[in-house]
Amino acid sequence: MTPMLSRALMPLLLMMTALGTQAMAQSQPIALGEIVVEADGAGLNATSVRSTAGSKLAVAVTQVPQSISVISRKQLDSSPGPKADAALRYSAGVSTQTYGTDADTDWFYVRGFQAEQTGMFLDNLSLYQYSFGTFLVDPYLLESIEVLKGPASVLYGGATVGGIVNYVSKRPTGERFLTTETGINNLGNAYLGIDGGDVLADGDVSYRLTGKLSGGGWETKNARDLRGVVQGSVTYTPSDATSITLYGTYQNVDLDHTSTGFLPFIGTAVDAPGGVRIPRDLNYGEPAIDLYQRQQYTVGYEIEQELDGNWTVRQNARYAAVDVNEDNIYSSGFNALAGNQLVRDRWAHHTKAGILTVDTQLVGQFATGPLDHTLLMGVDYKNYRHEAATSYTGNVGNLNVRNPVYGIPFTPVTLNPGDVTNMQQLGIYAQDQIRLDEWILTLNGRYDTANTTIQGAKTTTRDENHFTGRLGLGYEFGNGLTPYVSYATSFNPTLSTDPAGIPYRGETGEQWEAGIKYEPTFMDGLITAAVFNINRNNVVSPDPIPGNLTRQSPVGSVNVKGAELEALANVEDVTIRGALTYLEAQVTRATGTTELGKSPTRIPTLTASLGVDYNFTDNLDGLTVGAGVRFLGDSWADEANTTKVPATALFDVSLRYERDDWSVALSVSNIFDTSYVSGCNGLNSCGYGAGRTATVSLKKTW
Repeated sequence: MTPMLSRALMPLLLMMTALGTQAMAQSQPIALGEIVVEADGAGLNATSVRSTAGSKLAVAVTQVPQSISVISRKQLDSSPGPKADAALRYSAGVSTQTYGTDADTDWFYVRGFQAEQTGMFLDNLSLYQYSFGTFLVDPYLLESIEVLKGPASVLYGGATVGGIVNYVSKRPTGERFLTTETGINNLGNAYLGIDGGDVLADGDVSYRLTGKLSGGGWETKNARDLRGVVQGSVTYTPSDATSITLYGTYQNVDLDHTSTGFLPFIGTAVDAPGGVRIPRDLNYGEPAIDLYQRQQYTVGYEIEQELDGNWTVRQNARYAAVDVNEDNIYSSGFNALAGNQLVRDRWAHHTKAGILTVDTQLVGQFATGPLDHTLLMGVDYKNYRHEAATSYTGNVGNLNVRNPVYGIPFTPVTLNPGDVTNMQQLGIYAQDQIRLDEWILTLNGRYDTANTTIQGAKTTTRDENHFTGRLGLGYEFGNGLTPYVSYATSFNPTLSTDPAGIPYRGETGEQWEAGIKYEPTFMDGLITAAVFNINRNNVVSPDPIPGNLTRQSPVGSVNVKGAELEALANVEDVTIRGALTYLEAQVTRATGTTELGKSPTRIPTLTASLGVDYNFTDNLDGLTVGAGVRFLGDSWADEANTTKVPATALFDVSLRYERDDWSVALSVSNIFDTSYVSGCNGLNSCGYGAGRTATVSLKKTW
């Protein structure tokens, strides 16, 4: 362990020691069950301590030997917006919007590793993404968001070693309800949402319908969007032992150029010669030709059948598809010595992607002597298909960043058919959570077989088989303190290809983690702390800059050491949420000498956040005021580690008033409108973070 990491961990270790001393000193231990802690009145949930992300079972997060963050529906309501990645800003171990305010893609890193491509899940089923075949999930459709940190392959198959983000959809509640909501932000972007459900007279069938329509301005000038999404679900429960849910979603997005990313370092993070800065709201596209159209849908089912009092069989299946048309101008360089000119390229594509996932599980509870077992056995299958026709044109015309003039003539684009990629993966897995008094032993094993086929000028294929496992041990004190230690491995097949078009070997990885989870008995809250060491092998270097998407180069291996601290609690009328993350990342094996021993880009060494809400009582009952601060530490902008993206601090405020069935809220993120760069993937690919965004909303429960 390096001296720097030791110094960073010292406060964390001291806090863990203090928590342990306090917990041991309590005179009357209380056995914890699977408690859901909630605040009274207008406060946020202190925590949603039940999660399925870490075990595929709805258990307390304290029983999972890995760190888990849960963003509840109340937390999502406190910061409304169209992007799910913005909801993760106050979570430990997560960096979001690393390419700026990109309206068509959610960007997030978990424990220093890019996760939105292979680490995005919806209802515990993969939403695998590749190139521009991305899926967008509107947070209005969600009940919560779960972040499982560290390897997840033992449960989900292919997934990045840093962790996964699992979106949990709204489902029928078995009750009649209706809520309507509307709002608008300072950019002129407004929305209208409706969420309602009911149960039929006999009580066997319940349904829920959720829809949202939004549109208006974005961060850049002359940028507009129009979005519509609807989600419906029906649950049939003919008996207490049987549940069948059918669901589907449809989304349509039409937007103009709304990106503040893919800009040069000089002119954004630092001044260009002459003191020139590229304006954050610069629309560097061509409004006359900018095109982005997305259609996306999902259909699926969830079936659960209780066989007897101790055994249950479940099957979840879904097909998700997306169709994206894009014709946009992107930045590719800046020359402030030649008239403040931003060099631009044209990138167009028509991408279709679809993924079929099926997960079948058998869950049972039994005892062998003094040992209590919760056994999960399953088999899952994933079939992903991606095809794209593309066109890339370099240097289509410069733009003066101080006096932009649009209207350069463009000819209709001709798309060139590209490769058709297909990946199939079949996995067999088992998990046994064994309890002996207060001891919890978690054993996982999984065997995967994967096939990747690339059909282009020639057909290439790669077959792989891999075993992954997890071993975790925890001790659950009766006063709410649970220390644990775990070891887990991962496997992640890749669609990246070498210059000959042959798929690279799948990534592998491993993680050691030790931590503590504390649910105090004297207040509503959850405090978690962890230290970890992650190795990621067979890494290739993805580059989302247009024109460099399919042929990538191997990097080798990356190691990340780190520590996390996260807390969410209600103390009387105050709700507190805080997070602290420290990361040391290093390329430990590389094909070249540039990256070896260096840190990958876009990984801040230190991030932290603290938010406080105060819930008034008496004459001001129903009023909640909140304030928060987010610190984003510096990160390397280039692979050679010669240039750093500066650190920044951002401040948020909120105001909410609830009375009877009405609520009105105002939330302002980055209230001082601080201009900053959220991250760079090289000196010509940086992204501005979001400026001040103020949203006022009105909600009615009928």
